[in-house]
Amino acid sequence: MTDYLPLPGTPVEELDTPCIIIDLDVAESNIAKLQTAANEMGVDVRPHSKTNKSPYWVRKQLDAGAIGVCCAKVGEAEVMVEAGVPEVMIPNQVIGKRKIARLVALARSAKIIVAVESAGNVDDLSSASTAAGAELGVIVEVNVGMDRCGVDGDGAVELAKQIDAAPGLRFDGLMGYEGHVVAERDYEIRKTEAEKAMAILTGAADQIRGVGIDVKLVSAAGTGTYNITGRVDGVTELQCGSYIFMDGDYLEVFNDFEPALSVLATVISRQKQEVAIVDMGLKSISMDRGLAEVISPASASIIKHSEEHTAVNLPDDASQALKVGDKVRSRPTHGDTTINLHEYYFGIRNGKLEQAIPIPGRGKFR
Repeated sequence: MTDYLPLPGTPVEELDTPCIIIDLDVAESNIAKLQTAANEMGVDVRPHSKTNKSPYWVRKQLDAGAIGVCCAKVGEAEVMVEAGVPEVMIPNQVIGKRKIARLVALARSAKIIVAVESAGNVDDLSSASTAAGAELGVIVEVNVGMDRCGVDGDGAVELAKQIDAAPGLRFDGLMGYEGHVVAERDYEIRKTEAEKAMAILTGAADQIRGVGIDVKLVSAAGTGTYNITGRVDGVTELQCGSYIFMDGDYLEVFNDFEPALSVLATVISRQKQEVAIVDMGLKSISMDRGLAEVISPASASIIKHSEEHTAVNLPDDASQALKVGDKVRSRPTHGDTTINLHEYYFGIRNGKLEQAIPIPGRGKFR
């Protein structure tokens, strides 16, 4: 299969569509901004690659000072380890013999850390790593209010004891994700609720230290709480991911980072004066957090999507000047789920293609 990739230097308006456009200057600035903020707060950065799904971007984050990377699934971790990333944390539970075998295999090539919330999972990880002669780092996930996964403080103590005594495992610490507040629009509410969540997490760490077990890592934070959680005494690292590109939803939270990602589409039909049909649909842009914002033409808006088409409302003379073959650029409300639909980013600098960047982690949800 041929990908028909454009050559570097191709003007952005000549790119084949639909495609993801990344403003390289903006994305690189976002990486630097988060790392600088973390350095000033005295915490490490372990960015979540479930957003970018690409070793290209992970290398830039590591070069900026990140200590490792988070991956949502074993499949994503395999992509990163194969690309030479030296330290990978999976801040999710890895369940089942087949997945655990894949996880343990990665520990031969990189430092691997995985989250747990149950004694049975700890036993399974210990058996597999011992049989393979490997060592896995293990963190306990604490439920800090999101009510998805994780144990309470007492449960964390019991699991820490079990991990600390288990062959083939190394107890590294705790994690908690305050995902229920990262997109809260009101800063004071976001701050209050995030600090409540982190009090649960750091309290659990103190309980574990109280029984004589060292807690090296206390890992937390999403993009929306990086500057709140990062200032909590006892938190050691940030797991932010969306900051690298931002998306429409996070831009409603704050403007600490600039938007770098958009989806470019081509007008393929102009049967009505006030409507354009473009070649972008549900297979190339997500709408799990709402319809995307049309960036150009600025007055246009999305009416609806189908699989391969999108109807765009053109309310004025400027937008109605769009012709078949012209380009429409939109910012998705959720970047992660849009990125997972594409095989390449098209990295743009000064209006021209610098590089087609593979997204080998797309679809790696097993």
